[in-house]
Amino acid sequence: HLSFFSGFGPFRQYLVNSSWEAVKELSKRGLGENIDLRIMQLPVVYQKAKEQVCKIWTTLQPLLTVHVGLASSATALIILEQCGKNKGYQERDACGFYPEGACCVLDGPEKIESTINMKTLWKNISVEGIDIILSRDTGRYICDYTYYTSLYYGNGRAAFIHVPPLSESVTAEFLGKALQTIILAMIEQCGEQRE
Repeated sequence: HLSFFSGFGPFRQYLVNSSWEAVKELSKRGLGENIDLRIMQLPVVYQKAKEQVCKIWTTLQPLLTVHVGLASSATALIILEQCGKNKGYQERDACGFYPEGACCVLDGPEKIESTINMKTLWKNISVEGIDIILSRDTGRYICDYTYYTSLYYGNGRAAFIHVPPLSESVTAEFLGKALQTIILAMIEQCGEQRE
């Protein structure tokens, strides 16, 4: 089974983006023999991120695509995002642009839910040393835009996880290990849904 993971490149004051560092660390750890794990760094640019996500779904058709983003407001939280929203993208990206019509897909539904039940995941999972919370608002910036696009082209088979910035207690190794735990539970859920 092919699973695809993305983190984001540098933006604003974050010259090292914890999401990409966590995804690289996850890649080193792996997800077991049956999972072909591929990773990609997405730019903090609406159009380029959208093109890359479309390419993932049209060429690779993975079982699951998990996007990881940096939540600058979260100091020691991992946030599981349930849905992506189509409209309201007014904030300019790293190149100074925002999407046409401030939306992802012109005639797309208002929001798309992930086929992964994040609430079930959240209830059944714990990672020592960090709190995990559930969210239904990914934030109307590149993270939400990427998530919605992926849910749209992947028929809901996408997930989004927000991680905190790197710190002394939250290292890339720590986040990689946390992602591994969460994603193995997600993949298990995907398997149950298919049966």
